[in-house]
Amino acid sequence: MAKIDLTVFEDRRKKAVRRAKERNIIIPTFAQMKNPDLIPDTIKAELANIGLWDVTARNLFRITWKNEPKSFGGQFGGVNYLELPSSLTGVPARIVVLVGKWFPTGAHKVGATFGCLVPRLVTGQFDPETQKAVWPSTGNYCRGGAYDSTLLACESIAILPEGMSRERFDWLKTVAGEIIATPGTESNVKEIFDKCWELRRSGEDLMIFNQFEEFGNYLWHYEVTGHAMEEVLKQVMGPKDNYAGMALTTGSAGTIGCGDFIKQLYPTSKIAASEALQCPTLLENGFGAHRIEGIGDKHVPWIHNVKNTDMVMAIDDAAVVNISRLFNEPAGRAYLVKKGVPEALVPQLDLLGFSGIANVLSSIKMAKYYEWGENDVVLTVLTDSMELYGSRLKEMHEEYGQYTEADAAEHYARYLHGERIDNLLELTYADRRRVHNLKYYTWVEQQGKTYEEILDQWYAPDYWTEFQSQTEEIDELINEFNAMTGLLK
Repeated sequence: MAKIDLTVFEDRRKKAVRRAKERNIIIPTFAQMKNPDLIPDTIKAELANIGLWDVTARNLFRITWKNEPKSFGGQFGGVNYLELPSSLTGVPARIVVLVGKWFPTGAHKVGATFGCLVPRLVTGQFDPETQKAVWPSTGNYCRGGAYDSTLLACESIAILPEGMSRERFDWLKTVAGEIIATPGTESNVKEIFDKCWELRRSGEDLMIFNQFEEFGNYLWHYEVTGHAMEEVLKQVMGPKDNYAGMALTTGSAGTIGCGDFIKQLYPTSKIAASEALQCPTLLENGFGAHRIEGIGDKHVPWIHNVKNTDMVMAIDDAAVVNISRLFNEPAGRAYLVKKGVPEALVPQLDLLGFSGIANVLSSIKMAKYYEWGENDVVLTVLTDSMELYGSRLKEMHEEYGQYTEADAAEHYARYLHGERIDNLLELTYADRRRVHNLKYYTWVEQQGKTYEEILDQWYAPDYWTEFQSQTEEIDELINEFNAMTGLLK
């Protein structure tokens, strides 16, 4: 069985309450993140004068899929999403994407890190006066962790590979207490883990929030992203429509936790886990390096419920980086309009960052494999936007030169409409078990997990449902904490 430890340490909790009261920190509940109508009007009034990325505790209440899509003073509305037309995707299936740009920091990882830090803070397990929160990451997770830590008056250490985009490092310098750049790029997670062990041995008072094993990461997506997807489905589906499934690239395997929620509502739906072709760990126990920032890490995350995954697939990183040019270069956008992509949609294609493009390609691949039609709905997520990859576009422009209509035609035909159903495996029971068994080498041999628990993940019928029911208990603890500060009176 798996449950997030919610044991209360009263003395430490009192210190955290005192600190929150001094810094005017009020913490939102999961219920408020799912339904911002529950947020007090006084807080909404304050947000009218606050920018989306501002480093202020009130922006904790903007950890939701329902932010008004504006950079300053936004309130709340419905879930931010787009439906991509077949003129863009090349398939008749209805591909619907949740938009992550309108979170603080421009990525949904602020939610995942909230789900990890806040339960430890409101129980007194984490002491903001003496401890530092360590956020090991391949990019957006450490950005979200550093941001949430600052909003919650906690010291932070951000760890990420040195080869990640410059935008990430430049912004982190403004919020993180310390930044550690580890060797390599997206797939070099072992080096991040090694740094965490080095920090543990240093004797410094730290709490390491490893996104690949933190069930708070999974739980936030199961609960908040899952409910957001449910609402979107209710909006877009007519009486003849069928929710078919979702395709998501996996980095920490937090986001794919929302698939467990939706599959409980639609038991016949499918969940596909995707990765980079250049690092095909799930697909063929492979390894390598790739350019799709945000996904694929040469191991199977501890929090990935592999038994509930129906398909694994791999996306060529060349497709992702070239489509990023197609979607953002003037010649590419002009060509898309020429090919019938709605003119109003084209300027919004910068909402797709690298992993978002990979998610869309994965959805296309999945729809082609299952031969889904115009009444089949496929869900995925745009984790961030091109706002975090401007330097990559500049690098490609310098390396490959001016982007032309001929380039656009090639990339549209080859990488977008030409996406194929190769490098894909529909999982049997034995296939799922094979992927799950890969966890052993990282988590039991290297990271201290027990042999008994890895068996429970596969065989215990309530392992994955035990902590899915903990959000109400966490909300009660958050409400207690806020009441102790007295700030909502």
